Amino acid sequence: MTQNRYQLPFLLPFLVTLILITYVASAAQTSGPAPGAIWVLEIEGAIGPATSDYIIRGIDKAEKSAANLVVIKMNTPGGLDNSMRDIIQAILSSEVPVASFVTPKGARAASAGTYILYASHFAAMAPATSLGAATPVQLGAPAMPSAPVPRTDDEESEDEQYPESTTMERKMVNDAAAYIRGLAELRGRNIEWAEEAVRQGSSLTAVEALESNVIDLMADNMADLITQLDGQNILIKGNEIELTLDDKDFFIHAPDWRTKILATLTNPNLVLVLGMIGIYGIILEFYNPGSMVPGIVGVICLILAGYSLQLLPVNYAGLALLTLGIILMVAEAMVPSFGVMGIGGITAFSIGALMLFDTEIEAFQIGLPVIGATAVISALIIFATISIALKMRKKKVTTGIEIMIGQLGEALTGLSSERGEKVCQVRVGAEIWRAKSTNEFSKGDSVRVLSVEGLMLRVEKSED
Repeated sequence: MTQNRYQLPFLLPFLVTLILITYVASAAQTSGPAPGAIWVLEIEGAIGPATSDYIIRGIDKAEKSAANLVVIKMNTPGGLDNSMRDIIQAILSSEVPVASFVTPKGARAASAGTYILYASHFAAMAPATSLGAATPVQLGAPAMPSAPVPRTDDEESEDEQYPESTTMERKMVNDAAAYIRGLAELRGRNIEWAEEAVRQGSSLTAVEALESNVIDLMADNMADLITQLDGQNILIKGNEIELTLDDKDFFIHAPDWRTKILATLTNPNLVLVLGMIGIYGIILEFYNPGSMVPGIVGVICLILAGYSLQLLPVNYAGLALLTLGIILMVAEAMVPSFGVMGIGGITAFSIGALMLFDTEIEAFQIGLPVIGATAVISALIIFATISIALKMRKKKVTTGIEIMIGQLGEALTGLSSERGEKVCQVRVGAEIWRAKSTNEFSKGDSVRVLSVEGLMLRVEKSED
């Protein structure tokens, strides 16, 4: 009984926390959208892993809540190919109609946004918006020259149209063109212009897109869009559905904490910073074994950086140079080479950071200021290590038997002959040693240690 009484104060906080979590979870479940609502998702900025995760989960939740329509508001310069394809697959397999709406005025659906627009059940644009420029461009190491192979007439015409393109670039363009042609055929939209947008990077305004059968309608705002879509028929997985959107509630599905954390982790600048914090944390742990905090922080940062790297388009040549640079900088910190490995490491690190992400999208490239700041901090650490090493070389030895050389002592006995040498006993510090000397001195004289020869000192008389 007494034991239970003492345990109760410790159990109360746990029980209160459990009750609060249960209450919040139940409140979150009961505050969801009503069945049949119009879900609104938003793509703002470059399309990456965080965007695709947010859209895919949004469409899935809309299906589970029996939504009537999902509207994807877009204003994007494009994004990563893998993320775009994941979003398109979610749209194509959706059991709820999806309408992509390029808005507000002045917005665009360039590159990856054009593909998503073509994949949607309904494609709409606000006035003064644009789409297009869907040519895939990959920045990376140049393609290796290959042996000449016989070419077809189509390939020869492509060479005339794109004389400076490599075989890999032509394959990427052909794949992208076939992909968007399939989407255009599926939705009954302009196939010729879709291929032109990929091969020639063409763009259209909203008015031109409507006239060219690239989009289905123009709308000034969300209310206008819903009014025009109300009563439309759409084929979903072989079943024709008539949209009934009059008096339906809007549910704006904002990015949650998971999306925000993923967006932060897939920031290339943060990936580089996390990697460097991880490396320096582990170095500090090796310098101070048992301190725990630097090592734990370092490992966590390295794991987060590795997780982010597998989500982003990594150039493996850049990653190899980055790794080599980090290894050389770590080696400089552990075994100072007076700048040789350190400078080489900083050079390899900077070049590798520039090449690390294989994409032209500015949002998924490492900024030059971040690279410069990281390189400067690394250089300062290396130069500090070098200066400490140089000072240590000039510093007098403070450990080992060598510290006795040059020290003063006192002769405890006079010199006596022993095996042809003059030997006596001396006190150096708190120790008594046997010593030998070539000059004369008496008991009580001051002597200086010249060398240590095994268990015997060589001394001389000192006037100090």
